[in-house]
Amino acid sequence: MMALAWLIPAALFLGLLGLAAFLWALRSGQFEDLEGASWRAIADSEWPGPPRAKSGAQGEGSSERSA
Repeated sequence: MMALAWLIPAALFLGLLGLAAFLWALRSGQFEDLEGASWRAIADSEWPGPPRAKSGAQGEGSSERSA
């Protein structure tokens, strides 16, 4: 019986703590954009940028030609 005197208040405390954390998350907007978060999780981390310009113009001192 002594164990129940500790377990019941501990369970009530943890339940209220979990409820308070859930209500805080609701009020702070943690559940506003669920769809966007799921797409960000599977999206590529690096977005492709514009194509890079090659160094030097074609035909001017190109290393492909031999002299």
